[in-house]
Amino acid sequence: MTLFRHRAFMLLFGADTISQVGTQVSMVALPLVAVVALRATPFEMGLLVAAETAAFLLIGLPAGVWVDRMARRRILITADLARAVLLLSVPVAWWLGVLSMPQLYAVGLGAGVATVFFDVAYQSYLPSLVERHQILEGNAKLEIVRSGAQVAGPGVAGWLVQLVTAPVAILVDAISFALSGALLAGIRSDRDVPSVQERRGLVKEIGEGLRFVLGHPILRMIAACTASANFANSMNNALAVLFLVNVVGVTPGVMGLLFAAAGVGGLVGAALVGPFSRWVGSARAIWLSNLLTTPFVLLVPLTERDWRLGLYAFAWFVVSVGIVVYNVGQLSFRQALTPDHLLGRMNATMRFVVWGVLPLGALAGGLLGQHLGIVPAMWIACALVPLSVIPLLLSPLRTMRDLPEPVSP
Repeated sequence: MTLFRHRAFMLLFGADTISQVGTQVSMVALPLVAVVALRATPFEMGLLVAAETAAFLLIGLPAGVWVDRMARRRILITADLARAVLLLSVPVAWWLGVLSMPQLYAVGLGAGVATVFFDVAYQSYLPSLVERHQILEGNAKLEIVRSGAQVAGPGVAGWLVQLVTAPVAILVDAISFALSGALLAGIRSDRDVPSVQERRGLVKEIGEGLRFVLGHPILRMIAACTASANFANSMNNALAVLFLVNVVGVTPGVMGLLFAAAGVGGLVGAALVGPFSRWVGSARAIWLSNLLTTPFVLLVPLTERDWRLGLYAFAWFVVSVGIVVYNVGQLSFRQALTPDHLLGRMNATMRFVVWGVLPLGALAGGLLGQHLGIVPAMWIACALVPLSVIPLLLSPLRTMRDLPEPVSP
């Protein structure tokens, strides 16, 4: 049966579609609030991006234990509603004339905590809704949603900001999270139950997740690759709005269209992941997708306000193709490999490692931008991205055509 006839999956699919579009609006609008309305410096932008991602470093590991102990649908709904309330505070404060950078930091941090629980529970929830042989199909369809949102969201956000200001655009995101939570409330799954295994204490259960990931020769190299790429991309994210608005001199609407190019690449990647994996092999697809696409990010610092605007769009289009092929392949492998009672801790451990570096990368990007200038800092950040493939080339994946059958280490 196709997943498009699977009621529970389609509710998840619908909730994800609404939430992802809203998230893309917020990703453009929140930094623009800081840059345009509050005149943020490069270091303040670094702090803002760091605040949005710090929760993965602070509570990423215990979140996995809690997700394994609780019903995952309830966690998803609570996280959606929390993000809706937090984001709603931004336009309210702006209308009252009291909006400040500390409030943006607090909203970013609080929404990040909710996102930690949502992401860990989300990746652990899909295998309880569909059969194991449907996981790759489910991830590919959800990846299309994410990539489609990256196409529509930034463009919509750019023009919304230009027409009705950034705080009002964030209101759209708050509403989207509330709608997403309402759809998730309609899912009924008998398999979404808390783990009944004996609880051995928070530290011991965190240790089980760490040993499972770091003890597996493929999982630990996937973690190293993703973490290094995320560190470099977080440096880029801290500088991107300042680079495009203050250095290149584009309008919010044009900036949204440039960001949308990455979403188009993601759509192409989601369409290619199945055929490409069958053609070159599921193991080769993971490292080849990075090796062939990440060097194009070096075109980004060459962007100027002329025909070279296309370099920014083209670079992120190609890189996003590779990111999606890589993500679908490695995520599906992780989900199929991991026993159900460890899914939350496996995903939390991976998130702790690969997303915990995001605030560090954002701070590094902000500091480099403050002291060296935005363009030199962009060159450093972009030069680090292609190096992320090195762990994969040093892993067993390099000599394999296909991934091994899911057997616990």
